[in-house]
Amino acid sequence: VQIIPANFVLAPAFLPPMSLQWLSLVGAIWLQSINGTNSDFPAYSSQLKKLLAMSQLQLNNLAFASDAGKLFGWFSGVAAVYLPLWLVLMIGSALGLIGYGVQYLLLTNQIPTLPYSLVFLLTVLAGNSICWINTVCYIIAIQNFPLDRQVAVGLSTSYQGLSAKIYSDIVDVFFPSSPAERAKGYLLLNSVLPLVVCVVAAPVVRDVHVGRSRKLIGGFVVIFVITLVTGSWAVISCLGSVISSLSPRIILIGMCVFLVIPVLVPLAEKICERQRQKCCIRKEKRVHNVSIEEVEEDHGGTMGVENIGVKRESVGEDCEVGIREEIGVKEMIKRVDFWLYFFVYFFGATLGLVYLNNLGQIAESRGYSRTSALVSLSSSFGFFGRLVPFLLDYYTSRTKYVLSRPASIAVMTAPLSAAFFLLLNPTSLSLHISTAIIGICTGAITSISVSTTTELFGAKNFGVNHNILVMNIPLGSFLFGDLAALLYRREGSGGFSVLDDRGNHFPKDKFDTITFSSIPSFSENIPK
Repeated sequence: VQIIPANFVLAPAFLPPMSLQWLSLVGAIWLQSINGTNSDFPAYSSQLKKLLAMSQLQLNNLAFASDAGKLFGWFSGVAAVYLPLWLVLMIGSALGLIGYGVQYLLLTNQIPTLPYSLVFLLTVLAGNSICWINTVCYIIAIQNFPLDRQVAVGLSTSYQGLSAKIYSDIVDVFFPSSPAERAKGYLLLNSVLPLVVCVVAAPVVRDVHVGRSRKLIGGFVVIFVITLVTGSWAVISCLGSVISSLSPRIILIGMCVFLVIPVLVPLAEKICERQRQKCCIRKEKRVHNVSIEEVEEDHGGTMGVENIGVKRESVGEDCEVGIREEIGVKEMIKRVDFWLYFFVYFFGATLGLVYLNNLGQIAESRGYSRTSALVSLSSSFGFFGRLVPFLLDYYTSRTKYVLSRPASIAVMTAPLSAAFFLLLNPTSLSLHISTAIIGICTGAITSISVSTTTELFGAKNFGVNHNILVMNIPLGSFLFGDLAALLYRREGSGGFSVLDDRGNHFPKDKFDTITFSSIPSFSENIPK
């Protein structure tokens, strides 16, 4: 039986150009690549501690403040429901500009001394800005690629793992002089670069209304290859032998080229559309000769003849595979599986993020001075950690095997635990290996959780639901970080004092009680 339903829209003529769909994914990749502004905190935390004469506990509370911005991440999910996505992007970048920008002005003595509480609030504001940009990228990937949302989300979010590497490469080129200048450079980039990229990407990062989309193969394969090459370049450029043979400028140029190359996919699709008047990458059924068997195949074989004429909006949503049901926040927090999921994440990815947040202090306590290289290493391996689960998901989706995402999260916690035990070895090699493993596992769990949230609680309320889940990150940062800071203070050896510009000495046993108001200038407050 051959039927042409009156309201069953399949013709490419009724859909937007496929090139716009791919361009929105490229825009999301660019946004995510600069959105991990809190991931470069370890690279300048030690200098920030010295320049602002903070105790270890105060410094750790700033790391917690950056994560605490996620406590208010659900605001971005609500805003995305009522506001256009470009405006959500602008709000997020503006929050980052204020949060990091004021701290930069403080370090450069452009504004008067600020109390610690205000610096804490500015850090919270900066941390919250990440949630706004994340929410837009998630929504774009899920809505514009309904049947390939796991792959689209995985590709885009994996680039956030490269943020610290990208910022470090830029700092190596433009702020190579001293650790103090590098710290100021990181804050300047954190405040300005996301705003610039959001302005560039805002016109293309939007809901394309793809309607009923088929599985996309060609475009994803090309972007997969580009992504793997990009990650390989990031890892190779972190190696000591490569760093010594290549200048920082060449490393930065190479990274920028790899970030621009994905735009070739929508460009090629646009050329193909104009020449052949059809989409080359999207594999679409014809508008005529739609058989009952074809429609039933798309809906799991459960539709009858009377149900074929469905609205365009329902096609591509109801047929998505893997979603149990669509539930809201109130219903979600009543579920046992949510709380199991919450605490598994709490003792997995959150614990790894706390380690990465304190990487600067860990490296310093072990006598390792090249903190930026260590941060770049964790960033590069975190990139592959975010990417590999979705490569496997994409491969298994084309076979009869299916990976359990909760089981995948559980499996990744095993090497994560082993890496912490490896840190008992005091050598630099064990520090590098442990950091790489923790980066991979943390990135993988973070990446898998995006699809797990959608699978367990649906895609309709994803923006709010996932931001509720990641609230465990600031909670874990506060709990684990403060315990580490107290241990660091108790076990610290050697005496030192802080000298202010009036010649006042602050002994070690009173160092943790110093406040910003007690020191007029920060320029000379370096521990002796």
